[in-house]
Amino acid sequence: MKSLICERPGVLRMEQRPMPVRNPGDVLIRVKRVGICGTDMHIYRGTQPYLDYPRVMGHELAGEVVEAPAASGLSTGDTVYVMPYMACGACVACRKGKTNCCTNIQVLGVHRDGGLAEYTSIPSQFVFKAEGISLDDAAMIEFLAIGAHAVRRAAIQPGQNALVVGAGPIGIAVALFARLRGAKVCMLDTRADRLQFCREILQIPSTIEVGENDKLQLAEFTQQDFFDVVFDATGNAKAMERGFEFVAHGGTYVFVSIVGGNISFSDPEFHKREIALLGSRNATTEDFEEVLAAMRAGLVPTRSLNTHRTTLDELPAIFSLWMEPSAGVIKAIVDC
Repeated sequence: MKSLICERPGVLRMEQRPMPVRNPGDVLIRVKRVGICGTDMHIYRGTQPYLDYPRVMGHELAGEVVEAPAASGLSTGDTVYVMPYMACGACVACRKGKTNCCTNIQVLGVHRDGGLAEYTSIPSQFVFKAEGISLDDAAMIEFLAIGAHAVRRAAIQPGQNALVVGAGPIGIAVALFARLRGAKVCMLDTRADRLQFCREILQIPSTIEVGENDKLQLAEFTQQDFFDVVFDATGNAKAMERGFEFVAHGGTYVFVSIVGGNISFSDPEFHKREIALLGSRNATTEDFEEVLAAMRAGLVPTRSLNTHRTTLDELPAIFSLWMEPSAGVIKAIVDC
């Protein structure tokens, strides 16, 4: 079968590999769609901290069942999505139901080979039916679930002011699910084109471009109170540090993004405001189900989010181009 290998940073290579052997308890899947995300781009750049090369990228998977264990509830031909966080089920996090931060986690496309191939074999507990949605939509569940998880972590309430810093795919996912929970959402970003997308496609009227007067505009949006909840989805350390300025007294700050270094902040300001600082990593089954229900209800503009697409054969030639801001990629999907 064809498998697309990231051999080392900056090098993608198509390779013929044997078909995967389905272990007892696994589901053999013909991969049909793979979403490309920031993690894949970090792998290509060589800035993903948890990865060894070479690696088959791709963790946003949708496909069709080829063969499944009888006890799985899956049948040949079923359309499925994959939860790519392979949790051990036994560690301290898993025992608390927080499989998203399992101490022994194996993430598809990062710790183990992912879905940019024609077939894959996945333990059945991580494979779910995608009834009522398209293959394209099924390939977008994972990145949206990350946003849904961050919003659930924040325990956001109807009517609260929420600021999303970073209007990339994850920030967009956060904004969508914060709004679905009744928050008044404002978005802050350096890119006018991303903010325009949020206004026109997501129908989020309050967007602010980073600049000299941005903090004044944020204060005006909240009648000088600033935000009940701030989400950072930038992956930029300086932006993450600055975000503390935008949290209201008694508010919550959620780091959805991750950087390979330390973050510092003013402890007097942190204590004065009694800020709740949260990390948000990956997602759980509950978050995937929330996204699936929202898709079925027509609450997610998936067709508009899928701005770019290509085939597995064509991806090596186009991948680096998609990483340029001028490409305008929100969510790219690969047809395998």
